[in-house]
Amino acid sequence: MRGMVTGLVSPHPLGAALPALYQEDAFAQRLTGALDEVLAPVFASLDGLASYLDPALAPDDFLEWLAGWVGVTLDETWPIERRRQLVADAAQLYRSRGTVPGLAAQVAIYTGGEVLVEDNGAAAWSAKAGGTVPGTAGPRLRVRVTVDDPNAVSLARLEAVVATAKPAHVPHTIEVVGRTGRSGRAARADPPADAPAVEPPTADPPDPAAS
Repeated sequence: MRGMVTGLVSPHPLGAALPALYQEDAFAQRLTGALDEVLAPVFASLDGLASYLDPALAPDDFLEWLAGWVGVTLDETWPIERRRQLVADAAQLYRSRGTVPGLAAQVAIYTGGEVLVEDNGAAAWSAKAGGTVPGTAGPRLRVRVTVDDPNAVSLARLEAVVATAKPAHVPHTIEVVGRTGRSGRAARADPPADAPAVEPPTADPPDPAAS
């Protein structure tokens, strides 16, 4: 329930509903008037319930509740407009999770930048048989984000966003660059698909002369 709101008038004052005997009773009117001040926020919340459920109109402190209902986590350092957009787009983002457009849209919301996602898949056609197959055999994903200030983007948070929005088996790399020539930052969350496997070291065989 919403808290007290100073000066908020109840649309249904209790004093007006009292029997005629108490309509001109000052004490009864003051008593019910105090209760009206308590009940006024309740009526206001019920009358505006549709607005509470709309991410674009919900009060700032109620937006966190809406985010929990759709399973997203908000960053309090973001502008309120970006937080509202993430909650509003959550359902659509879930529908496109695991796709290149879905990943790009989610990263764009979290970073506020321009996102380019490159994967190894491709499609082509040819009128002749035996043409070169597009793409590469090993899965690979590269996410490049262009923002005003690369240092303002948390690579750890961005890694978590990409990891949850991409297919789990696809290795990825992330690069954050600036629009005005500022140096970028890069991170690799997974080994490349064609990276050689590293065998664990084996222990030296025992020396018979030492026994």
